[in-house]
Amino acid sequence: MPIKDQLFLASQYLAPHHLVSRLFGYASDCREPAVKNWMISRFVRRYGVDMREARQEDPLAYDCFNDFFTRALKDDARPLDDEPGSVLCPADGAISQMGAIEHGRIFQAKGHTYGLADLLGGDAERAAPFQGGEFATVYLSPKDYHRVHMPVAGTLREMVHVPGRLFSVNPLTARNVPRLFARNERVVCIFDTEHGPMAVVLVGAMIVASIETVWAGLVTPHKRRVKSVRYDDAARASIHLGKGAEMGRFKLGSTAIVLFGPGRIRWADTPSVLGPVRMGELMALPA
Repeated sequence: MPIKDQLFLASQYLAPHHLVSRLFGYASDCREPAVKNWMISRFVRRYGVDMREARQEDPLAYDCFNDFFTRALKDDARPLDDEPGSVLCPADGAISQMGAIEHGRIFQAKGHTYGLADLLGGDAERAAPFQGGEFATVYLSPKDYHRVHMPVAGTLREMVHVPGRLFSVNPLTARNVPRLFARNERVVCIFDTEHGPMAVVLVGAMIVASIETVWAGLVTPHKRRVKSVRYDDAARASIHLGKGAEMGRFKLGSTAIVLFGPGRIRWADTPSVLGPVRMGELMALPA
């Protein structure tokens, strides 16, 4: 392994993850024109962001870096696959891994797996419907559109905030940090759908300023313990989101993991591991 990669990985264990992320979050919310314009311009140049797809094409017209980063796209920028029963890709990015959940473990990268129950907050009952099911991991790169959308229509059953570390998420850390996605802070959203239970897990990372959902807004840590909020009829008014509707966003982004139960869906041939994908493309079909 190159020395620069070794140093980067060592820094991941030593860095004060949450302090770094909070500081970057404050800077990303700064509305001082000189500061936010410098941040946005530098980012666009470095990552080659295509602003022609954005509803507001002028990057310096955004009030702060976070507004630019979570920018809305034009209405026709992401057409939705219309095949009956199809499951849509929830975000722009690359599918880093997809396949079966075997013996309660999810494949992360060569030599690494992590526990399904750990990913979902350590609750075996919550994990049970997904045992033997299917998963797909979508990595959002810095230049991507950073809103996450519904793969299928669903009614929200539960949202769980799971505190944790904030390791950077990229191919290097996926190959070298054990249980990466089950160690990082994350928000687990579980829906009832036509394909049975579906979980969409929004995984945080280093300098991810925050994770938001459309129904709860900013999801903030709660005394460093797992916090579950039920949305069934006994708890509060139900929330239903249509297929392709926005469900959340990253203020500096990371990874979305989608889970289905056994025998419900089959992955389509369209997406390929490590291949680029766009929100709204066909990802799976009914089994």
